[in-house]
Parts: sequence; structure tokens; C-alpha cells
Amino acid sequence: MTNPTQRPLIPDLIDLTNEPETKQEAIEALLDLAVDAGRVNDREQALADLQAREEEATTGVGMGIGIPHAKSEAVISPTIAFMRAPDGIDFDAMDDEPATLLFMLLVPESSGDEHLQMLSSLSRSLMHEETRTALLEADSVDRVESIILEAVEQ
Repeated sequence: MTNPTQRPLIPDLIDLTNEPETKQEAIEALLDLAVDAGRVNDREQALADLQAREEEATTGVGMGIGIPHAKSEAVISPTIAFMRAPDGIDFDAMDDEPATLLFMLLVPESSGDEHLQMLSSLSRSLMHEETRTALLEADSVDRVESIILEAVEQ
């Protein structure tokens, strides 16, 4: 069995109660989940890496999805964090739609293309409206975890 601390997503990385109102607030709240779960050993470095990535190109991918992501020396193991913003947040998406599903992907600097594989799998799954709807309607952390893990493992 996989060591739970090595899985990219664990219940501690899912927050169904926080409802961030801005892109910056969302990024910091998602990062705090990773820090609190022991996945990041230098919050300021990880935040700087995330912000540098945001400056390269928006991580608002459209269809109500925001996926800030970064490789960072501050990250201990591959990590996916999740929260929702039911009222929507301006994530500078190409379709100008507000983001309601917020993911953060963080991987260690030394991990090669692992984050691109996770990002690709997650993005492919989120193209399906039923996946997005299931995440918006999920009423428990366990349900969200199973939806996301199934998406990433495809």
C-alpha cells in the first residue's frame, strides 16, 4: 500500500469551508494547506515560486478552474491541494469566466516532469462537465479526494 504521506492528495489538503474571494487569497490559502500538511518547508519560497509562475502565464484555465502550480525547492513531495470558491474568483482565465474550482499543484524542484503529468491528467479529467459538477456538489472531503485521485490516476 502507498504511504499516505506520499500520495499527492490527502484529506488535510482539501478545504471545503474556506471560500477565498481573490486570486491571491486563494493561492495563499491553498499553500497554507500544503504547509500545514507538512508538504512545504519554506512557505515564502514556495509562494515566490507560485507567484513567478503566475507572472509567466495565467493559471486560470477556463471552465471555472484555477490551477496555480510550481516546482519549488521548498516542496517536500508532490502535492495537490483543493478548495472551492462558490461565488467565483477572477483568475484571469482565457474565457473570462470566474474560477470556482481551485487546485494547487506543487512538486519538488528535482521531480522532473511529474507536475506536468499530474497537471495534464487533472486538466483532461476537468474537461468533463460531470467531473466539475461532482467536485462542486461533493459534500465531504472523502468524496472530493476520490474524485480528484481518480482524475489524476487516469
